[in-house]
Amino acid sequence: MMSLIRYGLICGVLVLGSSASIVSAQQAPQLPEMGSTTTRVLSPEDERTFARDIERYFRAIGVLIEDPIIVDYMEDMGFRLVSHSSRNRGDFRFFVLRDPSINAFAAPAGVIGMFSGLILLAEDESEVAGVVAHEIAHITQDHLARAAEAAQQTSLPTMLAALGLAIAAGMSGSGDAAGAILMSGMGLATQFQINHTRQSEAEADRIGIGLLARSGYDPLGMARFFERLNVRSRAMGQGPPEYLRTHPLTVNRVAEARQRADQMTPSVMRDGELFHFVQARLRVMMSQRPEQAIEFFETRLERQQRPPLAMNYGLALALIDARQLDRARPVVDALLEDNSQRQLFRLLEADLLLAEGRLDESIDLLAELYLEYAGSRAITTQYASTLMHEPTTARAERAAAVLRHHLHDHPTDLAMTELHARAADRAGDPVRAGEALAESYYLRGGLVEAIDQLERLLNRDDLDFYQRSRVTARINDWRSEQIQLARR
Repeated sequence: MMSLIRYGLICGVLVLGSSASIVSAQQAPQLPEMGSTTTRVLSPEDERTFARDIERYFRAIGVLIEDPIIVDYMEDMGFRLVSHSSRNRGDFRFFVLRDPSINAFAAPAGVIGMFSGLILLAEDESEVAGVVAHEIAHITQDHLARAAEAAQQTSLPTMLAALGLAIAAGMSGSGDAAGAILMSGMGLATQFQINHTRQSEAEADRIGIGLLARSGYDPLGMARFFERLNVRSRAMGQGPPEYLRTHPLTVNRVAEARQRADQMTPSVMRDGELFHFVQARLRVMMSQRPEQAIEFFETRLERQQRPPLAMNYGLALALIDARQLDRARPVVDALLEDNSQRQLFRLLEADLLLAEGRLDESIDLLAELYLEYAGSRAITTQYASTLMHEPTTARAERAAAVLRHHLHDHPTDLAMTELHARAADRAGDPVRAGEALAESYYLRGGLVEAIDQLERLLNRDDLDFYQRSRVTARINDWRSEQIQLARR
């Protein structure tokens, strides 16, 4: 917990003038929105670990979405845009947060966060890409650094005190008190930064629209989404969404974005179909009850709104989630007749087979997909999870082998690391199980617990030379990290 508080303080000190964005999920510690921060404020050591640290924090408070289909899609979008930017060799990390707020942020070390509410509001992928491109531009144009330098003397002491009190209030269960402290503590910084906002926003719009066009997205996507935010604000009769509070919007700004986009032509226009399936999947995850998602998709299908395949895909997911399997089967069968999203639909079929109690058929289908689509994170994670649904020793051995290969490419995948520990233990490999358990502690921020776990492994007298060397090397890495943390 002290480590999480430390990383929370780092984030808060670097906020510099954004409004308070209260994380709504699960009464979590409430942090301000991160809107104007910079890698240049961080030391090289902190810059190197910041993305990992904030990932741990989001995971610890229960707001990090780690569904592989959603994550892969957003990372593909993000890196496609980055590849056409002025820092196409820079490190970026893209996170999707389980929060219905219409918001997004850019933070140190190339960290960009997208709130689920914003993704669900969009009508197509170019609108979401417009927001991502805008946030990328804030980083590549050093807006975060300039905002930090301009507001540093005015806001750092206030921000530090405000965030420390807010986290303390959040841990004590007084969420309202935390919000009040944050809002009052940021007042000076907010007023100070307003003079620096308009110029940065205009430049981020200009750079972002160019990224959209060069990456194959509709350059009008950004302007359309801004207009949608304005319409939503007026229709709801409330204040503007969080995103507009830190990204002020005017009629002139929208007009300029449209005028600039009209002058650009995308190199190769993407069809954007996959976005609607990802959005449908996210909507099911964000629904409080499966019945809510079922009603949403049925209503859209009745009104013939949006792509029908994606709406039926979301309906099938929600029906399976609600255990209405008799209703889900014909929907899935109808989707399987279409080949436009063959991989997604077959993964959906494997889900349904498992829910119907046809475990062997589900495993056989996933094994076929695993061979056909080598390296797919979505297939690998579903295959391994299904193998461990009712694991025999043989299935556990297969799952452990699949997961070892997967974790080599995705070492920060906490869910699969924990599954690997179970699989290795069930397969009779206590050393690999112990190593995986230690890695899971580490991914959760428990560095001391991770080292203790590996030191217990070293006390075993049945380790061979290679196992002992591997464990010793990992302990040395983590002890070095402990020393660096103590110095910082």
